[in-house]
Order: sequence, then structure tokens, then C-alpha cells
Amino acid sequence: MRFTKIPLGIAVAGVSLCISAVPVRAHHSFAAEYDSNKPVTLKGVVSKIEWTNPHARFYIEVKDPSGTFTWNLELASPNVLTRNGWTRKTLNIGDEITVQGSLAKDGSKMANARMVTSASGKRLFAGSATDEGPQAAPAPAPATGR
Repeated sequence: MRFTKIPLGIAVAGVSLCISAVPVRAHHSFAAEYDSNKPVTLKGVVSKIEWTNPHARFYIEVKDPSGTFTWNLELASPNVLTRNGWTRKTLNIGDEITVQGSLAKDGSKMANARMVTSASGKRLFAGSATDEGPQAAPAPAPATGR
């Protein structure tokens, strides 16, 4: 069996290209994961916050007649949130909030947040958007724990 020698520079470039493609593949479009035709309004208490790229996330505990459920809510990137007036202290664990957004297509307790309203009434655009760009907050729809 005969092997061909590959110049070191080409091999390094090939491996680098493969490694750099992994983060790109992990990122998704809005339409791939969320349905803008399924608006949701959730009221709950913040239980966890992740200020990370490519999207910040927070989790809220939502109570309804059938129990308490944890919802995973996706925001824009920390950079976009900062430009929209957010800081790492905008949401805090224990805060009571209302979130308007779009449900995940897979039926999980996950949504893309568009507008977050604090208990005091302060409203912040979450920076998330459909593939067509930012849109107005959706009309409220009752949330269920199912």
C-alpha cells in the first residue's frame, strides 16, 4: 500500500477548518426551532440565568392548575441585549416576570422570548426575532403546563 505525504500546512488548514465549523453548525435559525404562529405569554419566577453566546437564556417556574413547570426561554446574544438596555443584572433569580414570545416547534417547554415585563411594569425588548427581523410582541395567549 502506498501513502502520499500531505504537506503539514495543508493538513493543519484542513483540521482547523473542520474544528471551526462546529460552532457554526450548532447555531440555528429562528424558523428551525420556533413557530412565530404560536405566540405564548408566560408568567413566572426566574430560576436560572445563562448570559452566554450565541444566545442568552433564562428559565422560569410557571404554575398552572396541573402543577409547576420550568420553561427555557431564549434571548438574543448578550451583545444585542446590551444594545437594547439589558445588563447582567436586568433579570435576577426570584424576579416575577411576564414573557411574550414564540413556542418551540418540538412541543417542549421552550420559547423564544421577545418581550419581558417585570412585576413593576418595566418592559424590555428581548432582542430575539424571527428570520424576517424584529417584530412587535405577539398577542397574549394563555399558557398551559402541558
